[in-house]
Amino acid sequence: MAKNGCDMRGMLSFQILNMLKKKNLCGEEIAKNIEKYRGKKPVASTIYPALKRLSTSGFIAGKKKGKRKIYSITKKGLSEEKKALAYFERLYSEIQK
Repeated sequence: MAKNGCDMRGMLSFQILNMLKKKNLCGEEIAKNIEKYRGKKPVASTIYPALKRLSTSGFIAGKKKGKRKIYSITKKGLSEEKKALAYFERLYSEIQK
């Protein structure tokens, strides 16, 4: 467990795929959305390597738009997000409020 609560680092790729399923975003927008859920904005050295790994794996694609790169989820990424969501639901289905 992290000092200030639960350590959610393992959820980053899933969170990114889940966000991109809903809307195409740039890295800064992804970081701001993650901040809403985690309470702390992840640094660029956390976000961009994750985006690179997801892109290299074929789960997302990035297109330059001016100075920004806008990321979108691919068909392969949608399939992976669906599998990850099912796994997450199975893993945490017993947790109650």
